[in-house]
Amino acid sequence: MSEDYKREKSLTMTMLMTPEKANFSGNNVHGGEILKMLDHVAYACAARYTGNYAVTLSVDMVLFKNPIKIGSLVTFHASVNYTGRTSMEIGIKVISEDIKDHTLKNTNVCYFTMIAMDEHGNTTTVPKLEPTTEDEKRRYNDAIARREARMASRHAK
Repeated sequence: MSEDYKREKSLTMTMLMTPEKANFSGNNVHGGEILKMLDHVAYACAARYTGNYAVTLSVDMVLFKNPIKIGSLVTFHASVNYTGRTSMEIGIKVISEDIKDHTLKNTNVCYFTMIAMDEHGNTTTVPKLEPTTEDEKRRYNDAIARREARMASRHAK
């Protein structure tokens, strides 16, 4: 990777919600379809940041705030919030846009922990995240708090 390469900390993807993504009511997107898309977005954000393959270790707090109508445009806003030695937290916010009336809804928020892998399938180090903006610093500190809560929960069992 060249010295001039600027590591991207965020990623935005927009997709149209088509009928094959419908739940059993036929009007809204199936939650499993959203989970699959979230995993793709988390992978793309992690792989872009590290320049390596990445696998999902865990998913925290997938919150479905509002249903997503079939026919809506859905935008996934992903960012690297925190990096460890081989892992990173990817935060994703999902916004649904009704194409007909142009209303926007915040539909989902979640956090993926991704592990960087090399070409041999071994974990590899992740470039250290250096938050610069106030928003990046807030997300970084929030990610540390979530990580500490996960660790405490694991040790309590």
